[in-house]
Amino acid sequence: MTGDPGVDAVIAQWASELERTPEEMEADRIASAWLAELPQQPPGIPGQRARTGTRTWKPVESADPDYLDAMQERLPEVPVDLLVAAAGWWQMVGDIEEAKAWWDAGISPLDQRALDYRSAGLTPSDLSRRLGPMTVLQHLRRGSAPAWCVARLARLARQQRAS
Repeated sequence: MTGDPGVDAVIAQWASELERTPEEMEADRIASAWLAELPQQPPGIPGQRARTGTRTWKPVESADPDYLDAMQERLPEVPVDLLVAAAGWWQMVGDIEEAKAWWDAGISPLDQRALDYRSAGLTPSDLSRRLGPMTVLQHLRRGSAPAWCVARLARLARQQRAS
């Protein structure tokens, strides 16, 4: 799907967890019917309901719509629920432009390791730099620690300044 086996495995696992057996679907149908028969009370603490002036909760958006739109452009085949969960993490990376820079550098929108890479000191432009025969991104995908990559990049920079 995405070309990254780790991300593809997450998508496959997530999809398998959403699959439901006929027994689970029947139990959900019965529970929904039973709950529909209950009298509906507004949410909140009973003593505060009359004082608040509103009978509904304000819906909370867990993901910025700009992130979702950008992620759906890149991964149209991925379910929206999974994108919403991933977008919540990407919002911690920074603004949408920084997230797009990571994605353009080769990190999948579903790959949350960019948070680790960023905290180790890597930038999107570092991912295409070479450390020996492989790029930093290739090293990371093969399991190299982000801190190791940062240290190797710093050593290369020192060597280039000295020469």
